[in-house]
Amino acid sequence: MAIVTTDRIELFLNVNHEAAQPYPVAEGTATVFCRRCPDRDPPNEDAAAFIACDDGSGVLAVADGFGGQPAGEQASRLALESLTDSVKEVLSDEGTLRTGILNGFERANEAINAMGVGAATTMVVVEIDNGSVRSYHVGDSMALVVGQRGKLKLQTVSHSPVGYAVEAGMLHEDDALHHEDLHIVSNMLGSPEMRIEIGAPVKLRSCDTLILASDGVFDNVSTVEVTNLIRTGPLSQAAIALAAECDQRMRHPSEGQASKPDDVTFILFRQRR
Repeated sequence: MAIVTTDRIELFLNVNHEAAQPYPVAEGTATVFCRRCPDRDPPNEDAAAFIACDDGSGVLAVADGFGGQPAGEQASRLALESLTDSVKEVLSDEGTLRTGILNGFERANEAINAMGVGAATTMVVVEIDNGSVRSYHVGDSMALVVGQRGKLKLQTVSHSPVGYAVEAGMLHEDDALHHEDLHIVSNMLGSPEMRIEIGAPVKLRSCDTLILASDGVFDNVSTVEVTNLIRTGPLSQAAIALAAECDQRMRHPSEGQASKPDDVTFILFRQRR
């Protein structure tokens, strides 16, 4: 287990949290939760990071490694270390966060390919800049922004056959959670064909909640259920409720509900009022 801390950076690598941890970043609070798959001993292949750049900006990231133990854990670690190193460099050179994030994706892809063991990882990154957020992602780890009344203001599209089918309206999300191809990912760090999807900027209001999460969340709890759990109340309570719901679905499957035991990692963020 490693939580790497500098003056501006927190990295959560192979962590097994008992409870979510809050941290100040970008004139708001980021609450981070990482937990290993229930009843399993291997390392947590998920990882999370945030970079506090100045009072009004920051970078949040979640990576979900795959390819077998310990390759998955190493891939997600390399992804976030590459990202944070690249962002630090552009900050010291007075460059843009966008440049640092994109360079981080490229470096991560090169480093994971160089492992030569078939490892790969997803990564979703959100840039926060003076009240606006922009997403960058590869794979099926997702980012959402939800308003206090439940309106979705941002939702990334999973890079997977099932994700594209849902986005095209060919498959209902409830059915997608039970689809036999839910585990297939069509775009990843660790692939020569890796591509980065960049979202449009979204203005973040003080009552909005941002979530970045691995598929351990969204393969067990629907988008509607996630938004209802996190959109109101203190951020700490929202994190407790979401973590408990994921754990319940994995440990105690019931008819009609999705249940996919997996590592769970998410970051919740709100601006200060």
